[in-house]
Amino acid sequence: MTIKSDKWIRRMAEEHGMLDPFVPGQIREVDGKRVISYGTSSYGYDVRCANEFKIFTNVHTSSVVDPKNFDETSFVSIEEESCVIPPNSFALARTVEYFRIPSNVLTVCLGKSTYARCGIIVNVTPLEPEWEGHVTLEFSNTTPLPAKIYANEGVAQMLFYESDEQCEVTYKDRAGKYMGQTGVTPPKS
Repeated sequence: MTIKSDKWIRRMAEEHGMLDPFVPGQIREVDGKRVISYGTSSYGYDVRCANEFKIFTNVHTSSVVDPKNFDETSFVSIEEESCVIPPNSFALARTVEYFRIPSNVLTVCLGKSTYARCGIIVNVTPLEPEWEGHVTLEFSNTTPLPAKIYANEGVAQMLFYESDEQCEVTYKDRAGKYMGQTGVTPPKS
C-alpha cells in the first residue's frame, strides 16, 4: 500500500471526479485575507469545512449519549461562517468537498496542526473503498474555553493509500449506512 502524491490526486480529481470542488494547489489567502490553508499538498488534500454545523448540547437530553439510540435534539444546527464550540464539548460539520473514493483506495484523515495546537481535535473515520459523500467532521474542544472553527477554510488533511490488491468487498458492495451522505450526518444505528 503506497501513499499517493499531488500528481495522482490532481489526476484522480480532474479526470475521475474523486473530489469536487477541487483545488489543484494550496490556497493560503482569499481576497487579500489570510486563511487556514486548503487544497492539494505534496501527499494529501486539505479539506475545507462547510458553513453547516451541529453543536452538541445537553439541554434536551438525558445524562447518557447512546450511539445506538442517539437523540438528534442533542444538537443545535446553525449555518454561519464560523462556529463556537463550548468548552469540553464538540460539534459536527461537513466538508465542502464531495468525495468518490476509488475501489482500491483507503483514505485517512488527520486534523490540521493549526487547530490541534489550539486544543481542537478533528476526528474522521477512514473513507473506505468506493465510499462517496460529504465527509462528516467531528471537532472536539478539549479546552476549558470556547473554541472557534472557520467555515470555507482548511480543517483536516486527507491522505490517499492505494492498495496493491483489490479488496473483495467495498463499502458500496455492503451498502454501508453512510453511503452518499450529504450535509452534516449525525450517528445512525
